[in-house]
Amino acid sequence: MSAATASAARPAATTTTQPRRRMGNLVKQILFYLLVLVILVPFLFVFYWMIINSFKTLVDAQSYPPKFFSFTPTLENYRALFQDPSNPFLDFTLNSMIIAAGSTFLGLLFGLPAAYSIARYKQNGLGLAILTARIMPGISFLVPLYIVFSRLRMIDTYPSLILSHLIVTMPIIVWLMVGFFEDLPRELEEAARVDGTSVFGTFWRISLPLSKAGIVASAILAFIFSWNNFMFSLVLTSTNTKTLPVAVFNFMGYSSINYGAISAAAALITLPVIVLVLFVQRHIVQGLTAGGIKG
Repeated sequence: MSAATASAARPAATTTTQPRRRMGNLVKQILFYLLVLVILVPFLFVFYWMIINSFKTLVDAQSYPPKFFSFTPTLENYRALFQDPSNPFLDFTLNSMIIAAGSTFLGLLFGLPAAYSIARYKQNGLGLAILTARIMPGISFLVPLYIVFSRLRMIDTYPSLILSHLIVTMPIIVWLMVGFFEDLPRELEEAARVDGTSVFGTFWRISLPLSKAGIVASAILAFIFSWNNFMFSLVLTSTNTKTLPVAVFNFMGYSSINYGAISAAAALITLPVIVLVLFVQRHIVQGLTAGGIKG
């Protein structure tokens, strides 16, 4: 084959290959979105079912076959949540807010120095203890906590719930932040130490500001886990500090279940979390990805 013939064949081959690559990329994109759709549909359906049930009467909520569209919407379930004196929903909301915020704050207060110590000074024993607390079932802590708080007369108080929720919030914060502190350049901290800054000053002035995205992400996740916690709140509360998950449980009776009221309460419990995530989603994405990048 002459040089002229070979050079003329190359553009033709390139022209044939490009449509195949485009078709291959298109097929990959279609398969990817189909996979995402298959994964999301069950979760979105559950959320959709919860929302429409909250606008149904008790008869429509228990009808068979289920009514997806052919029902008359009503606000009675939401009205009952706020008008029932035996089940003060706003008080439960305030309790959940105080407990989740308090446990998140204490989790950051103790968890950030612990994560920094594990990352910088290889405190493997501390890391193992926190990891053990994270992987152990929460029910294993209930009996010891109940005995301790009973002796201290702290059952049905905010401090007992906040301290018990640290078992949930603190390990999350620690194990998210260890990766951030490990990724920080040591040169900046060493330069600060050379200038006479103490260890705490280096941690406060250098490490924490550089890890702001991770702190936001870990705080939000800790708040959500505390907000949704049911087990500790069920055992360690009575009337004064009852939280929203326990309030939802109260709609389940021995003879019947009020599906409409449960769905309305679940929707209102989920709403603050959704709003919070929508406002700070950029920080969550940055926080969950930046800590996992290794240089």
